[in-house]
Amino acid sequence: MSKGQPIRSVGLSLLAFLLITLALATPSMATPSMAQFGISITIAPPPLPVYEQPICPGDDYIWNPGYWAWDDDSDDYYWVPGTWVLAPEPGYLWTPPWWGWSDGVYLFHEGYWGPVVGFYGGINYGFGYFGVGFEGGRWEGGHFFYNRSVTNVNVTNIRNVYNTTVINNTTNINHVSYNGGRGGIEARPTAQQEAAARERHIGPVAAQTQHLQAARGNPQLRASENRGKPPIAATERAGNFSGHVVAAREAGGAYTPPPNRGRANGGAAARGNEPARGEPARNEPTRNEPARNEPARPENNRPEATPNRPSNAGHVKDLAPMERRPPSNTGNANLDRKYQQQQEKLYNKQTQERQKMQARQEQEHQRATQQNYNQARNQQMEQRHQQQTQQLQQRHEAQQQRLQTRQAPPPSSKEKR
Repeated sequence: MSKGQPIRSVGLSLLAFLLITLALATPSMATPSMAQFGISITIAPPPLPVYEQPICPGDDYIWNPGYWAWDDDSDDYYWVPGTWVLAPEPGYLWTPPWWGWSDGVYLFHEGYWGPVVGFYGGINYGFGYFGVGFEGGRWEGGHFFYNRSVTNVNVTNIRNVYNTTVINNTTNINHVSYNGGRGGIEARPTAQQEAAARERHIGPVAAQTQHLQAARGNPQLRASENRGKPPIAATERAGNFSGHVVAAREAGGAYTPPPNRGRANGGAAARGNEPARGEPARNEPTRNEPARNEPARPENNRPEATPNRPSNAGHVKDLAPMERRPPSNTGNANLDRKYQQQQEKLYNKQTQERQKMQARQEQEHQRATQQNYNQARNQQMEQRHQQQTQQLQQRHEAQQQRLQTRQAPPPSSKEKR
């Protein structure tokens, strides 16, 4: 490879990272319990475009892959160009954001800085982000060394380089940009990747926030305008869209914007790149806005409602506290111990789901306040929160009932007659 020659993306794949739109001007430390979800929507993001990586501008810059973000105001995806960002601290690497299918919607998982690259959906971004970890370089002695086999570095300006051939067995030919669901990437986080997300890390820095805002304000980057082939696919420096920029060579696949840019008509979810018939889907798009950097408060809540008797709680925080079920007493100590373990596992799972939903609802309330939502928009948000809360209650109660049915004592010999 000649000096300064762009390296072509190897099977780019999404992972929209959606920075905090109400973003902080400085990086913030996230605690292990910080919610990892941003917005959610019922329409799948477009395939990732094919583009070349601009040359690295200087030492200790880390590549941030491009991704599709969602703009609630225009009801459309828009492309956030890939770019080089100066690491906030020596030793820190970037874990890209990603979209993942869950409970009938595509959830956006935010990216973060940390000493270890965590899970990013198994998406193959290219340029070192091939679905697992990062092969684009490594930190040594407080300086970042670039792997020239997968990153575009001019050795005249940057001397910290090495060459390690990377065998990319995860090339995503169709450039799918999301995990799970129909046609999505099938990958699950390892224990080490999950641990990386729970450890203390740094959220998007100011340069990333400004880069996101510039992309959001550029109509040419909207999917409905560029049909998956953005005219600015990557930039040399974050937020600079008029300097050294790279246009997409081609779209990663066909994309037809849905009617009304994803809003529902008459309560029916708009259809675009969402799962085909047979996939679970909600009756309307649910948009849980970017999280504020505040740890979710544990809410040990107990569902009081049954599937036939939903409560009128409008938010998860309004639900009655959960209580652990009393230990089983079947007379079989081993069986009772097994039942207790199952109850504890379900309790922890439901508690975590409540924490995540509460965090997302509070995030949307904060955005509504900052953007001064009108009465109609506030009412729509509150109705959506009430529906989410009641559905969560019903699902948790049904899970408890199924578990109790399985744990019912076996019939006695007399009952069998």
